[in-house]
Amino acid sequence: MGDYIIPAGYGEAEYIDKKSRFIGQVEHVESESEAMAFVERVRCKHEDATHNVWAYILSGGAMRWSDDGEPGGTSGQPTLNVFRRAGVCDVCCVVTRYFGGILLGSGGLVRAYSKAAALALEAAGRARMAEWERVELMCSYSQYERVRRLLEGSGAADIEGSFGEFVAVAALLPAGAAGEMERRLSDMTAGAAQLAVKGSVFRPQKMEA
Repeated sequence: MGDYIIPAGYGEAEYIDKKSRFIGQVEHVESESEAMAFVERVRCKHEDATHNVWAYILSGGAMRWSDDGEPGGTSGQPTLNVFRRAGVCDVCCVVTRYFGGILLGSGGLVRAYSKAAALALEAAGRARMAEWERVELMCSYSQYERVRRLLEGSGAADIEGSFGEFVAVAALLPAGAAGEMERRLSDMTAGAAQLAVKGSVFRPQKMEA
């Protein structure tokens, strides 16, 4: 699977339209059971609400939504569409509504639920799930700081040094970067430091707002 975007964490935001309160709540989930567990937690938290509309979409393609008593097509699907348009998956959103006594009409409901969901996503932030390569290398103590700076300059994450007779350095590099790093490392250390790829992992990287 290629890169994809997820919520960076939990996000909550409130939107008021004609005295109705719409509380958007977004959470990162990785399965349908996690999504429904989040829906239940929000329902319990807001059990006195008029509606708890929800939607989720997973990176595997599964998606569901519920209007929870609102007119069909005015809430659950518009909530889901916020995330589809944004290209965000592995996400569950619940928009809680406390009715303010004034009817909004179909168009007003679509706008209000969409707005609350979008604000909650903004509050959560976004992260890109991408493939990283696990790399390891050995270098001398005198080379360690230069090697570390080279890794940092190449976007490496989780750089760790283990100090024995030599320094064993472990790090994560963005997928595809190991070959260029190996070349630069060999040039810098005259071939003394050798890099080995030890596998890969998918992990999130926070995106700038």
